[in-house]
Amino acid sequence: MKCLVIRHLAFEDLGVFAPVLTERGYEIAYRQAGVHPLSQEEWLAADLGVVLGGPIGVYEQDRYPWLTQEMRRVGQRLRAGKPTLGICLGAQIIAAALGARVYPGKAKEIGWAPVSLTPEGQASPLRHLAGVPVLHWHGDTFDLPAGARLLAGTAITQHQAFAITDQALALQFHPEVDASAIECWLIGHTAELSQAGVDVVALREASQRHGAAAALAGAALLRDWLARG
Repeated sequence: MKCLVIRHLAFEDLGVFAPVLTERGYEIAYRQAGVHPLSQEEWLAADLGVVLGGPIGVYEQDRYPWLTQEMRRVGQRLRAGKPTLGICLGAQIIAAALGARVYPGKAKEIGWAPVSLTPEGQASPLRHLAGVPVLHWHGDTFDLPAGARLLAGTAITQHQAFAITDQALALQFHPEVDASAIECWLIGHTAELSQAGVDVVALREASQRHGAAAALAGAALLRDWLARG
């Protein structure tokens, strides 16, 4: 089986999700957004499509024209009922591909905190995250697409996760993050952290405290979701 991953930043990879996919027999291949062409045939042939996070906005297609094609490809997978997972920007791209609005949220949400699960979220693979702080790192949000099941939210961001049947899962937060590599995020996003007034030392310490439990919960979430697909 093949897992094809669209990556927007070199250091935002599959993280703790990679070993789960490998143990399930997936061959993982990355494609760098805006650099590596992604044909419709290759994208639709993949057994699993994953769209990872990034610091740009879905609505910046005038600045990043390749976003238009990326959203078109994601829409094609969704319409074909192919298993698709979106994280952060990837979740926003899924929302946009389904016709929902994506826009700046009311505040930056950067740091470790649990999500509040809806009743449907408690019955979904997200049940493994109950009470577990996860990494939030976003400024944008989205409206819930038509036909989507809302699974989780926070006080700042009402729409944190949704599902379309059992084939598509969109997660605004980062259950895939490997906290042992958080320094790459702290360096790569230093300008954003400074502009947002985030305490880098405190964020590093929180990552050390919560990383192990979040990794276990994230891996359990992915195993559960793959088993249902």
